[in-house]
Amino acid sequence: MANEKSAGRLKFPFNLSFRRTARKNEPEKKPIPRLKLVLFIVDWNNSNKITEIFAEEKVRFHFIFRGRGTANSEILDLLGIGSSDKAVIICLEQEILIPVLFNEVRKKLGFYTRGAGIAFTIPLSGINTPLFRVFKESINKNEKISAGKTGENMEPEKDETKSITINNDLVVAIINQGFSDEFMTTAREAGASGGTVINARGLAHEGPVKFFGISVNDEKEIVLVLTSREKKIPIMEAVSLSCGIASKAEGIIFSLPVDKVMGLNLEQI
Repeated sequence: MANEKSAGRLKFPFNLSFRRTARKNEPEKKPIPRLKLVLFIVDWNNSNKITEIFAEEKVRFHFIFRGRGTANSEILDLLGIGSSDKAVIICLEQEILIPVLFNEVRKKLGFYTRGAGIAFTIPLSGINTPLFRVFKESINKNEKISAGKTGENMEPEKDETKSITINNDLVVAIINQGFSDEFMTTAREAGASGGTVINARGLAHEGPVKFFGISVNDEKEIVLVLTSREKKIPIMEAVSLSCGIASKAEGIIFSLPVDKVMGLNLEQI
């Protein structure tokens, strides 16, 4: 009986057409956009120029914080992170558009302008779904924009299949107000070149609250120190001893990986 059933079956040397049609009609899956947090640190007087560029390039949203530089060396002044009023500008952007954004900011600020500033990117490990969908819907359009704005001053796109080597880190410290000078003195002694300070205030959902002895509702200073990876641990160890949780500064200190650093002045590239 088994042989008779086998003999009665039809065999085709090719796939049936309706199977191929079903595969073709399946909705095409859109590629997943690679998103990064982009930070610009520029002179406060140049913040409006960055905002204009964001509007031209249709950057969906950005945030501007007023800070002050803590560096005093001539080289850091050239980079635009010296001792003056600074604008810390944060936006979220698709990786493929970041070279376009950097290139346009450079042109707007002037290729050889002193104090043009510095920019760097931080990779994301997660994002909420509605916001992710916004970027996913425009991924094909963004690829065309990037391809249409390539030029000799723009860096070539890296192969996304290759692993990214992290050479820099952003050390972030949230400390009580008035301790930033002490923090930066210690950080410089441990190898830091400079930093940027932003005034802030802690908030809690129920009145004055303390966690681990830290007053959440007090006035705070956020200190940002961009450093090479080999200097990160010595800097964090030093500032943790002088301005950590057990000190009067009551500092919360952590670091974030920085995968790309770029001076906005072409002389630093």
